[in-house]
Amino acid sequence: MDMINIKINGKEYTVPKGITVLEAARYADIDIPTLCYLKDINEIGACRLCLVEVKGARGLVTSCVYPVDRDGMEIVTNSPAITKARKMNLELLLSNHDRKCLSCVRSTTCELQKLCREYEVDEEYFKGEHSQKYIDTSSAAIIRDSSKCILCRRCSAVCKKLQGVGVIGANDRGFDTHIGCAFDMELAETSCINCGQCIVACPTGAIYERDDTDKVFAALSDPTKHVAICCAPSVRAQIGECFGYEPGTDTEGQMVAATKALGFDGVYDMNLTADLTIMEEAYEFIGRVKNGGKLPMITSCSPGWIKFCEHYFPEMTENLSTCKSPQQMFGAMYKTYYAKKAGLDPKDIVFVSAIPCTAKKFEIGRPNQSAAGVPDVDIAITTRELARMIQKAGIDYRKIKPEKFDDPFDIGSGAGAIFGATGGVMEAALRTAAEVIEGKKLESVDFNEVRGTQGIKFASYKIGDLSLNVAVASGTANAKKLLRDVQSGKVDVQFIEIMACPGGCVNGGGQPYQPASVRNNVDLRALRASVLYTADKNMDLRKSHENSAVKKVYDEYFGEPNSHIAHEVLHTTYVKRGL
Repeated sequence: MDMINIKINGKEYTVPKGITVLEAARYADIDIPTLCYLKDINEIGACRLCLVEVKGARGLVTSCVYPVDRDGMEIVTNSPAITKARKMNLELLLSNHDRKCLSCVRSTTCELQKLCREYEVDEEYFKGEHSQKYIDTSSAAIIRDSSKCILCRRCSAVCKKLQGVGVIGANDRGFDTHIGCAFDMELAETSCINCGQCIVACPTGAIYERDDTDKVFAALSDPTKHVAICCAPSVRAQIGECFGYEPGTDTEGQMVAATKALGFDGVYDMNLTADLTIMEEAYEFIGRVKNGGKLPMITSCSPGWIKFCEHYFPEMTENLSTCKSPQQMFGAMYKTYYAKKAGLDPKDIVFVSAIPCTAKKFEIGRPNQSAAGVPDVDIAITTRELARMIQKAGIDYRKIKPEKFDDPFDIGSGAGAIFGATGGVMEAALRTAAEVIEGKKLESVDFNEVRGTQGIKFASYKIGDLSLNVAVASGTANAKKLLRDVQSGKVDVQFIEIMACPGGCVNGGGQPYQPASVRNNVDLRALRASVLYTADKNMDLRKSHENSAVKKVYDEYFGEPNSHIAHEVLHTTYVKRGL
């Protein structure tokens, strides 16, 4: 790599030739403000907040696209002219912006709000006509409010480039430009997969999840209802970020204590049904291999991926595992097995899940998700929603004494814990499948080849007489590439794990907001996943089939994996949607 010498604000630095001024500034520990920029995803210089001075250039230049291409370049990142220009651009953005910040879901986490505060933009300097505004509430998971949109195009970039979906983009031109679906259809009319990656990419409150916290509070206040909640493994790995903890901090004990303080009748660990999912999925895979079933088998725990498959690869829905997701399995098990055991009427149970995924809100309304004749899961709330409930209830998250999950569903294995990271479901399944096939304990339960945040991973294993080729993909654009290679015969695999969100659930659309300044410079996916892998490493119980609570459920109710009653309660069907 060629290195060149440049000056930034009068000081000399040696930086790689060809990088942008924005990237070069970080060698000087300077974070130039941006609103539209997302590294490798949206580098378009549209917001004009990253303006800097480059000696010899005509006027101010956008640092996110201006290259550092010659020795001796002199760059100024902060001057009266730069400050004036940035402030004016913020004022122009606000001239067409709904400034109801106090009631906005992104207040205090809004990147626009933060910059306006830093640049002392507190008056409506440019007054005039506003473009036409609308709110799209058609989706079961995602709400779009064009009055908060600043046309940064970050949402449409991640939808197209990361997810390969591309259902939102710029419509019309000039003053009438707005972000919408083709022909201004409502989001629910499109092939949107509800993954929520647009939400975590948005710098303002223009896109957000449908808030169901009022439904939960209402249920908790109803004395006739038994209200229980299960928490996904990646929620405990991230919820601390909503309360000022650094990314990568495990706050499971505080999360459990705070959730109990809200008044739930039971607060449970979804790791249990992650283990239950593995039992059903691993045995399903073994059955397909032995009996000539449809291969490659593809995992089914990511509802965003499931909807993507139904729309874009309907011919491959038969390859999907028929297992419900851990969220749905918990609700189904609770309203059948546990309701009978505890003498509860399923109609009186309100089952809630705390999850990292906005697509789970769509999943609870899917067909064949009502094992007890009522919905398996009544309400799905994101990590952010659970945090808002805790804040609204006045619970001091940082001071509350840690507690443990409630029994009888408080036991989860390390295999269940790693579900939230890309490759985790595959590794968990391999731990069980390998021991069942070989009939002996594994020397090592770590399948490191399927770990890591790469978009597509391959590995091969010799398990007994079976030569097993597996693949792992995260982000549906990567899934699209992988499946096309499978269909063309370029790739030969028998087992595939796919997660809709890049990096897996730890990077889900319902996870805590992090500004672009963090997302561009910190490997959030790896940092958050490390919490799950550390939890797994520190557990004595690391295999799903050794979970005593799971064994008890089979002994008392399901009999054995893939039994008739297990299929009735824990398995589902799919829809060939097409485009």
